[in-house]
Amino acid sequence: MARGRHRLLLLLLRYLLVALGYHKAYGFSIPKDRETVTAIEYQEVILACNTPKKTTSSRLEWKKLGRGVSFVYYQQALQGDFKDRAEMIDFSIRIKNVTRTDAGKYRCEVSAPSEQGQNLEEDTVTLEVLVAPAVPSCEVPTSALSGTVVELRCQDKEGNPAPEYTWFKDGIRLLENQRIGLQSTNSSYTMNTKSGTLQFNTISKLDSGEYYCEARNSVGHRRCSGKRMQVDDLNISGIIAAVVVVALVISVCGLGVCYAQRKGYFSKETSFQKGSSASKATTMSENDFKHTKSFII
Repeated sequence: MARGRHRLLLLLLRYLLVALGYHKAYGFSIPKDRETVTAIEYQEVILACNTPKKTTSSRLEWKKLGRGVSFVYYQQALQGDFKDRAEMIDFSIRIKNVTRTDAGKYRCEVSAPSEQGQNLEEDTVTLEVLVAPAVPSCEVPTSALSGTVVELRCQDKEGNPAPEYTWFKDGIRLLENQRIGLQSTNSSYTMNTKSGTLQFNTISKLDSGEYYCEARNSVGHRRCSGKRMQVDDLNISGIIAAVVVVALVISVCGLGVCYAQRKGYFSKETSFQKGSSASKATTMSENDFKHTKSFII
């Protein structure tokens, strides 16, 4: 009974393989995904095809998986840009100059004739490419007022794995956990090594200097050029003096207006304007009378 069920399952599997396009592929192994290969960009790496059965009559294909499937090795020849920078070693691929675009999942397929037709086996390997950081972009303000909140930013978008960031002032590395009591730097800054921010909660003149940031991961490190930040104290005495001067000017103008009103300068001008208006009205009346008189005659 058990043998009959086993034969039935084999028959169903054969029909399924035929329907999927594996004609006469009676031996079929489930793809394995147990290996991850790590390489540093611009160095070399070997993608091994770990299938148990390899013979001289075996047919080999390598494919890169992703949104679409592209051939890497097909009809006994490397495809695409792998022609110029890769070679075959047995059933494995040796990439001489790995780039970050090579990262991804690869599958080798080996088919060989057997007594029952074609035996197809597959193996999957994941390639991870490590990339050194590029020169990070650093945002450092050129000037700031003491007592304010100031944030310096540092970022790199190319490093893999993601880099950590360190800030330097005048060539001296700033500690992530600053020590209180330092006189050369302010003790109220916060540095985030993951995001690359350096924040001064209450900046002071002691924080003036040249700042630069370094991005570092397991592959390498790069830093941006130094930028100077000047911190100045808020000129309270100057602001008070300016306010006093403005207040005095307003007071003098107000006193001048009051003095002019008391002397009657504004009332005389009004009387003069009224007199001018009355004389104009009289002249217009006389002219109208003359015009009327001449019209009657």
